[in-house]
Amino acid sequence: MTSDAQGSCELPDTAAPAREADTAGTGADLDRRAGAITDATTAAVDAAITSRRSVRAFLPTPVPRATVEQILAVAARAPSGTNTQPWRVHVLTGASRGSLSAKLCAAFDDPAAAAEHTPEYAYYPERWTSPFIERRRKVGWDLYGLLGIGRADKAGMHAQHRRNYRFFDAPVGLIFTIDRLLERGSWLDYGMFLQSVMIAARARGLDTCPQVAFIPFHRLIAEHLRLAPEEMVVCGMSLGHADPNAVENRLHTERVPPAGFARFHD
Repeated sequence: MTSDAQGSCELPDTAAPAREADTAGTGADLDRRAGAITDATTAAVDAAITSRRSVRAFLPTPVPRATVEQILAVAARAPSGTNTQPWRVHVLTGASRGSLSAKLCAAFDDPAAAAEHTPEYAYYPERWTSPFIERRRKVGWDLYGLLGIGRADKAGMHAQHRRNYRFFDAPVGLIFTIDRLLERGSWLDYGMFLQSVMIAARARGLDTCPQVAFIPFHRLIAEHLRLAPEEMVVCGMSLGHADPNAVENRLHTERVPPAGFARFHD
């Protein structure tokens, strides 16, 4: 779960007033704001979407709690079937983030301990076919190529994967959970919420990295966060300011144009 789009996000000044109403508003207020679509607002939304990328190196610059709350409030406008809103978010900063990272890194570094941890759900298919396997391999080797990690460099691969559990040094780590009783439709809703989090972050000049790497260690996460028995770990996410000097942040992933995935039926 790390799909990238290279670029920068520059929002026009006309988009700024909307931030004041990120966390509140009546139905009439929302209708009025939704109708105020201009070329500038369209460009701002497009810029936030197309500049989203999976950042794997962050600066230590703090992100204010109020900013995180604004991002989550905006993202909560994501659609969900019958307004079920299946998302639950655990925000980790400071000592809590550091402590969880230490536990996860220790488990990951110990082959015997790591073998005891398995995902609760399958994110990837058991059998890969074309064109998915080619896309997967390309993004992997493109990243390793930037980092100077060769195909035989198992230690280098391990060290890079390990950085997931440090939230790539981002000051904010997010763990997303869902109620176990909810079905596949709610997971579709959750994906829209996750995208909304990432886009709202871009609108504020921040970057993210959605990470499925956390799911094998759900028991450690549940213990650290004192999750309720019904809570299931969906994924994690790093949030912060991208390190502009980190070579891994130069990764640019390709996208198939609409002609390659859309059919128009007249």
